[in-house]
Amino acid sequence: MSANSNENATGSTGKRILILNGSPRMNGNTAGLIASFTEGAIQAGHVVDRFDLQKMNIRACLGCYKGGKDPDSPCVQKDDMDKIYPVYERADIVVLASPMYYWSVTGQLKCAFDRLFAVTEKDAEFRSPSKKCIMLMAAEGDTRDNFEPVVHYYHALLKHLGWTNLGEVYAGGVVNVGDIKGHLALKEARDLGVSIL
Repeated sequence: MSANSNENATGSTGKRILILNGSPRMNGNTAGLIASFTEGAIQAGHVVDRFDLQKMNIRACLGCYKGGKDPDSPCVQKDDMDKIYPVYERADIVVLASPMYYWSVTGQLKCAFDRLFAVTEKDAEFRSPSKKCIMLMAAEGDTRDNFEPVVHYYHALLKHLGWTNLGEVYAGGVVNVGDIKGHLALKEARDLGVSIL
């Protein structure tokens, strides 16, 4: 199962939300955004599964086009992605959470996301599973221009996957652990979690 999972008090499953945490700092600013979003989503009755990718053994995609043959373990590489695949396939919503590294997501997140292609290979036409998506990001820079490369990548990614964007939260001006405390983006992330229908 996932690194962190919840079941709401009513027993109702609500939406299934998968969070891919690409931050190497377990108590960093991205973690603050994730915690606030998760609080809101659980309050709204949804189930949240979070994977802290830094703690996992996930190798880079080989580009071999040999995946998709085993429905229970779609990638030819056998590592911790096998923990993520079943949760990903059941998920209604995928949350990409990352600090900004060189105007992009972290290598940890990109590596895991690339490996999701093995699930796409299960479809003869290489159609990705239909998902809704959310972006949570913390960064040192705090200008629209600073976030533009990530915004462009995120929207282009969803366009080509055919996924629906449910929202984005960009927390600028945070770099040291704890800088996120009191940031307006925390409320924005929590409100986004609450707003999911």
